[in-house]
Amino acid sequence: MGLFDKFKKAVSAEPAAPATPAAITAQASDFALCAPVSGKAIKMADVPDPVFSGEVLGKGCAIWPENDVVYAPVSGEVTVTMGHAVGLKSDSGVEVLVHVGVDTVDMKGRGFTGYVKQGDHVNAGDPMIKIDRSEIAAAGHPDCVVLAVSNTAEYASVTMTAEADAHVDAGTAVVEVAK
Repeated sequence: MGLFDKFKKAVSAEPAAPATPAAITAQASDFALCAPVSGKAIKMADVPDPVFSGEVLGKGCAIWPENDVVYAPVSGEVTVTMGHAVGLKSDSGVEVLVHVGVDTVDMKGRGFTGYVKQGDHVNAGDPMIKIDRSEIAAAGHPDCVVLAVSNTAEYASVTMTAEADAHVDAGTAVVEVAK
């Protein structure tokens, strides 16, 4: 080791970006939305937030997650990403909000890793967000994943097809939209 070697800074490699999880098989269709996570399905009225339970942002359902990856419930364009939430416009025109947790906007992105960005086209079952459920809990927030049809008024009905309080698998059809 020479005298000047002591002054050379070690070149450190950038940490590798986290690998994107594999897509899952999804039962979505033009007017059927799939569960974005596996877990216990609940009625929108049971979401512990008055904006969602009052269906202010649209009808749908929510799921208490048991995993840490949130998948696209429909095929379509990503219209907005907010760390804790993703907005989509399905290929058939259904506008969908996938929102992780209650009041998680307060976390300012901590505990969330996004795999999509505005303008991306996703297929139902593509991974969109990785969530750190323990960090959400440590921040004092419920971690239910809300699936809301934000343009509900444009449809004759938006119906939860999964049985309330039943276990659903990510990719299973849970909401039906009728013209």
